[in-house]
Amino acid sequence: MMDNLDNCLDNNDCDVRIEQQLRIKIGEAKNLMPRNGSNGSSGLRDCYCVISLDREQIYRTCSTVERTNNPFFGEEFQFEIPRRFRNLAIYLYDRERSVNNKDKVMGKVSIKRDDLSKYHNKESWFPIIPVDPDSEVQGKIHLDIKLDQCFKPGAHQTQPKVAVRVIDCNDLGVINGCCDPYVIVSLYNGPIRQEAKRTKIKKKTVNPHFDEILYFDIPIRGQNHDRNSVRSLNNVNIINNNSLELRISVMHDGNGMFGSAFLGEVKIPLNDIDLSGHNAWYLLQPRDTGRTDDRTATELGSLRLKIHYTFDYVFSSRFYETLRKLILISPEIKPISSSTAYILGELVSNKVDAAQPLVKIFMHYKKIIPLIKVLAEAEISKVTDVNTIFRGNSLVSKCMDELMKIVGIRYLHETLQSTIEQVLSEHKTCEVDPSRFKDGESLATNMSNLKTYISNTFRSITSSALRCPQLMCEIFSVLKELAIKYFPESREVCYYVISGFVFLRFFAPAILNPKLFEITDQQIDSQTNRTLTLISKTIQSIGNLVSSKCTNQVIKEEYMITLYKEFLTEQHIESTKVFLELISSSTTLSVPRVNELPVLLKESVMTKRAQGRRRIGIGFRNFKKRYFCLNTQHFFYSKAKNKRPLCRIPINEILAVEKLQEQSFKMKNMFQVVRKDRALYIQASNCVEEKEWIDILTKVCQTNRNRLKEYHPSAFISGQWLCCKATNENTSGCCPVSVTSLPPDLGVHIDPDREIERIHTIFLQNMESLETLIELCEKQHLQHSCRMNPQYNRMPHFVIEDRHSLWETLKELRQCVIRLEQNHKQYMRSVCVRTIYGSEQAPIGDDNYLLMLAKHCTT
Repeated sequence: MMDNLDNCLDNNDCDVRIEQQLRIKIGEAKNLMPRNGSNGSSGLRDCYCVISLDREQIYRTCSTVERTNNPFFGEEFQFEIPRRFRNLAIYLYDRERSVNNKDKVMGKVSIKRDDLSKYHNKESWFPIIPVDPDSEVQGKIHLDIKLDQCFKPGAHQTQPKVAVRVIDCNDLGVINGCCDPYVIVSLYNGPIRQEAKRTKIKKKTVNPHFDEILYFDIPIRGQNHDRNSVRSLNNVNIINNNSLELRISVMHDGNGMFGSAFLGEVKIPLNDIDLSGHNAWYLLQPRDTGRTDDRTATELGSLRLKIHYTFDYVFSSRFYETLRKLILISPEIKPISSSTAYILGELVSNKVDAAQPLVKIFMHYKKIIPLIKVLAEAEISKVTDVNTIFRGNSLVSKCMDELMKIVGIRYLHETLQSTIEQVLSEHKTCEVDPSRFKDGESLATNMSNLKTYISNTFRSITSSALRCPQLMCEIFSVLKELAIKYFPESREVCYYVISGFVFLRFFAPAILNPKLFEITDQQIDSQTNRTLTLISKTIQSIGNLVSSKCTNQVIKEEYMITLYKEFLTEQHIESTKVFLELISSSTTLSVPRVNELPVLLKESVMTKRAQGRRRIGIGFRNFKKRYFCLNTQHFFYSKAKNKRPLCRIPINEILAVEKLQEQSFKMKNMFQVVRKDRALYIQASNCVEEKEWIDILTKVCQTNRNRLKEYHPSAFISGQWLCCKATNENTSGCCPVSVTSLPPDLGVHIDPDREIERIHTIFLQNMESLETLIELCEKQHLQHSCRMNPQYNRMPHFVIEDRHSLWETLKELRQCVIRLEQNHKQYMRSVCVRTIYGSEQAPIGDDNYLLMLAKHCTT
């Protein structure tokens, strides 16, 4: 269904687009097979995981869990998916301890895209299965099969022929970083191969265009056939032989070094197609080798995952007008429990699902402060114990988490990056738990190292108040006022409500997992990960203003008592209070940023095309891996991290950032950074990284007044632009640049229509609960009955405070959701009508299309 919609969106008359997002938490693995099949400590593994879409690696876990066959990862990844895919796979690797050996893949968990909905928002154990290269396929092939039109009976040709035209392949897999595909077509008579032919090799492309015709003799039962019988030759004659089959295999040429690699195959029984003319796209399938792995899934172990996968069909803004108004009016509804935003939060079990779209919508329309205020007041007014304020996973707590991630990412980098880099580079041992000590370690030395890191981190945080984003300061001010209003007798409550967010939910997670917050791109070993954990725990405790008089009963880890007493002093507590006072001030305290030091925004290793050096009149251009870095002032690259930049581009000189068509260099995931005199062509490691770089570069350079309005989607090669064939390298672009609306004060692009569609989908998925609420409201005739019998009004945790206002909201909401769903169904029916099974949009073998057909086209 999604593949068809994706391709339909390419049409100009189509007003719908698809958006996909994946959030996956890799928990733990258990019962992994010991290394080399041995028992005991020698069989323990050093494990990490890799997330792949089809065969394209997207992310790997930040740390390698050493010397265990039951590794705990506990890492969560969230990213936009910019392309179609067939399978999500999580590979488990065993790191080789020898530098010269390659890490060994132990197995994988593979889930078809269409099956992701079964596990949506659930935590499940998945069996680890063996990795079979012949089963890891992707892409499709375009074939034209028919009887040879030149066939004529007589002495010159006594046997009919079938012409197999291999036209194109799309989205093939990549082997060892490249794809040099060719196609082998074989004719089988039962298990016996009659004949095999192959196409030419196409170099460096996952979308090869072959357009080659291969001929095969077709045996017909009964060797004697006259002119009349041949004249009527059709499928009926060939059906007499039910065992004839074409097998089309797509291969990658390894240039003799690694041999050919399998990319996928298609099997076509000749009696299943019309040989007068069969033109169709086929989805490549795994090879059926008949082999079975001796190891069962239980022998390889299992992996615990929590998957949250969403896809939304997003219409244009006019379709969402009614729902948009219902959402944005939420802060004005009295009581707030009768509002659309509050109802959304109560319907979902995971409050993050509601908080993410709500925060983005209200930020886009500059109404986030009123929303946080009414939600916070509704919660804090019901609290009886000060120590529990905002400590649960309520809607307002999750909204604050999402807001700080969006607004505060740059602030995090400014505050923590230098101290985190110090920990990573020095690699000092900081273990203070005696049960974890290794031979030769000293508690005094380790404690001294850890205290230094904690002091530096604490100082960086408490001295950063004037750099805290203004929006965060304004919301902290609102929370402080509410705390004082409802707990006037508690002097510390105004600090407590702020520290719970800024320390527990903001700084502590970033210290614990700096790679997830893009503070660093380095892989983190287990020792450094432990150091960051101890720093995070201590900083969190300081922020919580834990008394220095803590006893052993209060602190669970006895080995932390000495450390806490060192830092939970009056001096540290006073510094924390000053910091919290400053960031919760309602006045603008931000320091000027005119002469500020550049702040790192993103970094990674990518491949660039050389700009070209003239030597004896010849331009030398090739591709090289470089370390790329973007900060708030420049975009630059160097041979390695911390090396002298080879090229430095000021942000204000970037005129456009766009994708580069694959035809330019026959390379995937390429984009271009356009300057006045030339374009820099860069290849990202995968499709997700490409999208992230394009988004953030577009954001930082959007204020440039000289930004281009048109660009060339392809490169200038061999004296012409490949896109428009213009021969002047300085000619204006032939395509309009991508339209973006990125608020300069935000860390991400906000697409309000996409977020409103996400909310519509959530309501649709919870329509049964919505109907139950409406039914409860209809049964209550007197408003005071809600208050007289609150237990009767729970569903299961929803307390109806005002029947009339809630009823009105629910009726409007139901009508709006149903109307939008009718628009979706109407659109999908039109997609079914326009789409032909066997077309590029719906290749044969795509069960997803058949499901769509059954769901949307039945009457």
